[in-house]
Amino acid sequence: MDPQDLETAALTAPVVLVVMGVSGSGKSTVGALLAGRLGWAFEEGDALHPQANIDKMAAGHPLTDEDRYPWLERVAGWVDRVLDHGENGVITCSALKRSYRKIINRRRSGVVFVFLSGSETTIGARLAERHGHFMPASLLASQFADLEELSQDEPGIRVDVGPNPGVIAQRIMDQLGLQPS
Repeated sequence: MDPQDLETAALTAPVVLVVMGVSGSGKSTVGALLAGRLGWAFEEGDALHPQANIDKMAAGHPLTDEDRYPWLERVAGWVDRVLDHGENGVITCSALKRSYRKIINRRRSGVVFVFLSGSETTIGARLAERHGHFMPASLLASQFADLEELSQDEPGIRVDVGPNPGVIAQRIMDQLGLQPS
């Protein structure tokens, strides 16, 4: 989708930014920075996982589509509630597949996906340094295998994860024409 179209949509109606990408791409850090700078509601999508999903990933097993559907419904429910209240928000969610993004964007308006894109090598190095997260680095390959990048007809932008999170957040705001609160 053309960034100009996204900018116009973001300025005329409530919007929820879904910060997406594989584990270790910086979704939580960048999402929290965006929400803070914009003064918008923030939700850590991982907090919406059913406990069974967390246990499965912590044990080193990738989630199946069936495992993910209840979680995606919770993510979509949060998006719906924010938009129903006429508010803006930011939520993190891997949203790896187009079919997952269709669930999240079931309204077909009000959602902009922000794809944090990077190489498996770059993101793998980040995961190797991360501690205390239930998602082990061993599952990164399965996430890249499932990843379907945004299509032109999906409302979203792609941002490289190379720079520091503050720079990434500013690039997102610039691309979408969003101003700090």
